Amino acid sequence: MSPEITSTPSTKLCPTCGTRLTEDATRCLVCGAELGSIDKPAQPTKAVQGSRMPSITISLPAAIGLLALFLAIGAVMVYFALKTTPEVIIEMTPTPTETITPTTTNTATLAPPTVTNTPEPSPTPKTYQVQADDTCLKIAAFFDISLDSLVTLNNLPIACDTLSIGQSLLIPQPTPTSTPQPSATFSLSEQTEAACEKVNYTVQENDTLGSIASNYNVPMAAIREENGLPGDTVIIGQTIVIPLCRQFATPGPSPTATPPPPYPSPNLLLPADGSPFTLTDDSITLQWASVGTLRDNEAYAIYIEDATSGQGITLLDYATDTRYIIPVTLRPSESRSHAFYWWIVVVRQTSVDDSGNPTWESAGAISAKRVFTWTGGGTLVTPTP
Repeated sequence: MSPEITSTPSTKLCPTCGTRLTEDATRCLVCGAELGSIDKPAQPTKAVQGSRMPSITISLPAAIGLLALFLAIGAVMVYFALKTTPEVIIEMTPTPTETITPTTTNTATLAPPTVTNTPEPSPTPKTYQVQADDTCLKIAAFFDISLDSLVTLNNLPIACDTLSIGQSLLIPQPTPTSTPQPSATFSLSEQTEAACEKVNYTVQENDTLGSIASNYNVPMAAIREENGLPGDTVIIGQTIVIPLCRQFATPGPSPTATPPPPYPSPNLLLPADGSPFTLTDDSITLQWASVGTLRDNEAYAIYIEDATSGQGITLLDYATDTRYIIPVTLRPSESRSHAFYWWIVVVRQTSVDDSGNPTWESAGAISAKRVFTWTGGGTLVTPTP
């Protein structure tokens, strides 16, 4: 069988764009050009050219000049733009700077050297040659030392009555002594306790507290109180204190008023024996323990003697109290120390003299004598050793 031959339709080309079209097409489907009748001969067509921008040709120097002009114009525009723009001020916030604190380094400190106390040598006593009319009391008062220290250092008798002219005595260095306060006053109970006479008793076989109290005429309660006994039991060999000042009163009325028995010697309290006083002390207070209740016509007689001046009794006064203030008029006017003796005795008024002054007589035992020194004003005189 022979193959079937298919006829190919006729075509034509668009004269404008060259597109192949069917033979009977009257318009180009691509460029839209009108196609003429196929019977007419084809007309020559003009080529279609697209429009283009006009071109300008300039030389190289002119191009460089135009470029420089454009740059200058741009610089001027930027300048005026910056000039008209408001200035914005930005405040800088201060940033705190961290301060580095140096760290203290503990440095080992050497301990101070140990101080060794070196004992000081004892002061050497001075030597004094006894002069005419010298006494131990005068020498002690002059050198501002106690009488006991002078007697002890030189091995003298207690009375110190064996001095001879030219005798050498060792004078000890004065020892500072705290001056007691003149205003110190003992209470009534302390005064009574200091003046109370007491004896010690050793308990024997068959003794009882009642028999001991009866023998001494003292209340049992007083013995218990004095010795701190819890009861009435006592032990053989035990020593107890008997307060004789608390004895019972002797019974029995007295038909006539009889004078009381002599009072005991007053017990001196202040100042201490040998106490020194200086120019700063305007007064000195003497104090002693009470010997009991005095009657209306009785008093304490205060005797004061300036032993340094050697003029005998310097002051005699009376008081019903157990303390007496020495007036400042008794203070010596010299700068050296004066030694003063003082003692107390109970006296009783017996009558009145022609001048109206009371007359006194002794009504008891004289107290022990005490001494104190008092330094006044003036120029200090140093004895020649």
